[in-house]
Amino acid sequence: MSSEPADSFHDPRRATPDGRFPRARPRGKLARALVLAGCSLIAAGAPAEDFPRDAGRVPVPAPGISQRLADLDCAQVDAADVRDVLRNVPAPRIVLLQGSVALVTMEPFARFLIGMGYPADRLRDPRNATLSRSSFTDSAALAGELAYDYEHTGVEPMLIGHSQGGMLAIRVLHELAGAFHDALPVVDPATGAVLARTTIVDPLTHRPRPVVGLRVAYAAALATGWLPRVLLGQWSMLPRLRKIPDTVTEFTGFDIPNDPIAGNLAGISPYEALGSARVKNVLLPAAYSHLGLPRAEALLAPGIREWIDTQPRAGAALPEGDTTNLVHAADIWRSVKLHWCAQAQRLLLHSPS
Repeated sequence: MSSEPADSFHDPRRATPDGRFPRARPRGKLARALVLAGCSLIAAGAPAEDFPRDAGRVPVPAPGISQRLADLDCAQVDAADVRDVLRNVPAPRIVLLQGSVALVTMEPFARFLIGMGYPADRLRDPRNATLSRSSFTDSAALAGELAYDYEHTGVEPMLIGHSQGGMLAIRVLHELAGAFHDALPVVDPATGAVLARTTIVDPLTHRPRPVVGLRVAYAAALATGWLPRVLLGQWSMLPRLRKIPDTVTEFTGFDIPNDPIAGNLAGISPYEALGSARVKNVLLPAAYSHLGLPRAEALLAPGIREWIDTQPRAGAALPEGDTTNLVHAADIWRSVKLHWCAQAQRLLLHSPS
């Protein structure tokens, strides 16, 4: 385990000016104890064959769907493809992470994704069925949950975070890259139980592999800035906040110009790839509200939804109606469809013939 303090185990709101944490949150302390206990068990010699019987066994599409899936152009998936093909194949787990203001959740954005055709059960937290997760979640435990889900589905997960939730999404990518811990235990998402192993059975190769190094298909950060990291004492993320490691295939960062909450009044530093990750920076309209970015349900109105599904080119005339938050909602939905399709096709290629 790394000796670097993992500030996700504490409540940053209790940080002193010098960055120390005089008092840990009970829930954070318990999470840290469980993670450390899990790693201790593994270090003590948990048997390599101690995997669940269903580990690495994932569902495969029905024969009638398989060919249609194989024929899809993932960059050009339309509403009919979502309805008739993708809804019948495994969908990646999408974790929606809300910001630090508890009243502003990602549930409205989840409702938008559901309305566009994404399976609700792959958006809900397996533990409590909520559509939005706290950004004060332990990043190491969340990384372990993603590994468990991948082991049982064969499709790489996605992370979408708003404000501090974007910071947590990026932190999880760094967790998976081994930035904070040399090993990460697997965590059961349904119970929160830390399992006594730091490896999973890869559903595609059927061989054990460590949690560290696991890849996320897609991640996005909405209005995630440096100023709240300073105010909340999240020091270890300051040098990493705009650096995206190779543990994600595609990352998109969305920023609002002159956003006082994010702290970018003096300018916006772009997100940069540390290696092979595809990183895109999107500047949102200045009229967009930092706290209002998750509110995308209005975009399900007839006409606007159809416009989103047609994937118009940049500069195309906007549809009539309330199009607030259209820019990032449409961009995220395009990426979600693409990676949903690509992950399902990847699984199909590794399925028994």
